[in-house]
Amino acid sequence: MYAALKILFDVAFFRLRRLEMANLAAAGSIMLALRMDFLDAGVRLAFGGLLNVLAYLTNDYFDVDQDLASPNKDHAKVAFLKAHMRAALWAQIVLAAILAAAGLAWSPGLVVALVTGAGICWLYSWKLKHAPYLDVLAMIVWGLTMPLVGFPLDSVLGWCLIGQLGLSSAVFESIQVIRDYDEDARSGVRTTAVRLGERGTLLLIRALMVTGAVYATCLLSRWLGPLLLAALFIRLKTGRADRYWNQVRLMLGLGWLAIVGRIFWTGSSDGLLFSAGPGRTIPFLAFLN
Repeated sequence: MYAALKILFDVAFFRLRRLEMANLAAAGSIMLALRMDFLDAGVRLAFGGLLNVLAYLTNDYFDVDQDLASPNKDHAKVAFLKAHMRAALWAQIVLAAILAAAGLAWSPGLVVALVTGAGICWLYSWKLKHAPYLDVLAMIVWGLTMPLVGFPLDSVLGWCLIGQLGLSSAVFESIQVIRDYDEDARSGVRTTAVRLGERGTLLLIRALMVTGAVYATCLLSRWLGPLLLAALFIRLKTGRADRYWNQVRLMLGLGWLAIVGRIFWTGSSDGLLFSAGPGRTIPFLAFLN
């Protein structure tokens, strides 16, 4: 029991310290845009926090040997995990069961977030992170599924907003595979960056940035969407992928907050091609509320 709890705490602390649970902030901002009540929002955020711990523990569980060989990891934490792999497995099983029970009790839509979010993380950690192009595609799905905790799944505006998050996740993951290029290449891990090289991956990143800006302009805000193109002017300097990653996250994050703030203030999105308010629903998904 002690080993399992320590492993869960280590995962949560390490990921929070590295600002890798940004999907919780994204889910919270969706709740703000939809003007959800505090109790529902609180339960959903708590569920999302535990779902993040489960997903990241799954990733650490599969990567334990690679992390032990990496100079950039917390070796004491990784060594403890390696020494208690059985406890780590049971921690995942029990946490998944608790989340499933909580989701069924509060909102079936949370179970959808659990199955899809934890499921894509399992597939990514097991196989897809070693598959060029599929690693980025998996993170698009990750960006779409983890924030599902943040809204009733019959909300039209909620789906429009997480589409933007999926595209942003693709940008962030593409930068991350550049950041991890040297380590992945040494380990024989064939990521998108290893396959395309830094120059090719940077072209992919910029194409994704343009796609995200067009999406935001058409579906969320005709005025603020084009401002996301400012991320194109951030330069990636050799050996500074970490700095570039943080700068792009800041730029796109500020753009996201501006869009969410405008929706909250005006009561509706105002894309060039589509607009929707918090009350617009998809009737056939009402059973997931």
